[in-house]
This record gives sequence, C-alpha cells and structure tokens, in this order.
Amino acid sequence: IKANNDNKRTIKSSKTLGRCLCIITGASKGFGRSLVPYILQAGSVVLLVARSGLLLEELKTDLENLTVPLGLVVNCVSADLGTAEGVAKTLEARLKSSLSFLICQSILSFFIASLGAISQFCSFTDPAQVNAYISFNVSSALALTAGVLQALPQRPGRKRTVVNVSSVFAHKPLPRWVLYCTAKAARDMMFKVLAEEETDLKVLSYSPGPMDTEMQEEIFRQMGVRHELMPCQKSGAKLLNLVLDGDFPSGAHIDFFDL
Repeated sequence: IKANNDNKRTIKSSKTLGRCLCIITGASKGFGRSLVPYILQAGSVVLLVARSGLLLEELKTDLENLTVPLGLVVNCVSADLGTAEGVAKTLEARLKSSLSFLICQSILSFFIASLGAISQFCSFTDPAQVNAYISFNVSSALALTAGVLQALPQRPGRKRTVVNVSSVFAHKPLPRWVLYCTAKAARDMMFKVLAEEETDLKVLSYSPGPMDTEMQEEIFRQMGVRHELMPCQKSGAKLLNLVLDGDFPSGAHIDFFDL
C-alpha cells in the first residue's frame, strides 16, 4: 500500500478484497478513520460507525473530496454501541442495504475500542461505571459480530474476516489501566473462541503499535514516558496487507512489530 501524491492510497498486492462489505466501528477518528481510504473499492459497501455524528459528517465530507470508485456505497451511522439500541441501529443500517451486501465477495469488520477511565484498581467501586465500559468495548463487539455473521453466513466464493484492533496490553498488565487491559484481554479471548467455532472465518487480533492518536498520547502521558509515535497510515498499511495475504492462523494475535 502506498500514498500517492494526490493523497489517495492504493493497495499494491496481487490480491484484492473484491466487492466487499466493510464495517468499521470507531471510524470517526484515530486508527479507525485512517483505515477508511484503504477499503474504498468499486461495488463495495462501507458502514462507518461512531458515537459522534459531527465527526462522521466531517469524515463523509473528506471522502466526498476523494475520487469515489464506481458503485461504492458509504453509510455513516451515529450510534452508541454500548447500548442495545446502538447495536440494533447499526444492524438496521446493514439491512437497509441488504441487496448490496448480498452480492459482496468479502465481509470485513474492524472493531476498535475506547480508552476508558484511568485510575487505581480500588477506585472502581461502582458496577455501573465498569459495566458501561465493558458494554461498549466488549459486549457490543460480540453482539454486532454475531448479528452480521447470522445475516451473512458462509457460502461458496465468499470470504469473511473479522479484525479485532487489540493492544500489547491485552497480555501485559499496566497499572491504573485495569478497564483498558481487561477489555483488550477479554476481546482477544472472545475472538479466539469465534475462530474455534467458525472454522471458515478468518479472525485476527491486531496490535497496531504506538500510533499518533489522542489515545496513544494519553497512554504515554499517563505512563510518564516519551515515545515516538508513527502515523496511523503506516500501521494501517501493514494490517491491510496482512488481511489480503491471509497468512496467519485464525484467532492469532499479531503485533505491528512482528511484521
């Protein structure tokens, strides 16, 4: 994948996603937003989901300034995936374009988490606060993935891939980050189980490395360390090449620095 002079990106590979349904949660900013230009392909359907309707509108405006491939459908959904209503709203948006989805060759979903409160373990005495974070970052990913897979089961010629945007902190404890580490660990295991159950499905937990995002800046600020942050597009390029090649065991956790 490379960036052209006109700021458009192309995938340099012998393989392509083909006609694809792509769902990106957390698409309004950061890593989720940086992935969008990579998956704009002719005849595809892209569903961009985020809590902020304003940021999604800004993203939609940016996309309109790009050269849009023929037959591309982009739907923006402002929804809080921490609620049943938000998950239902996202699945309903998928149903509204059911004809387009049915002819897709590939199903590609990216699930991106939020940061959450940063505090000592013993400060989390309110179950409602904990449940709200877990609901948004774990429960919603399970429910939304299950809904999409039910509606779009495997069939000959169809490739389905689910990408969980993970972190090194899914396996490495970090003081004061109990919510974040717990959710990342839970999501990794959740998608490992999915890989075991759905053997025709490619499942990947991808740790994108230290990227130049508000979340990463906050992580390093709280840790009191300095670290060079890379552009999101650099990690996104590696991820898309990895997905296209498919050269990983389903359910694997792969770090940016392993590639």
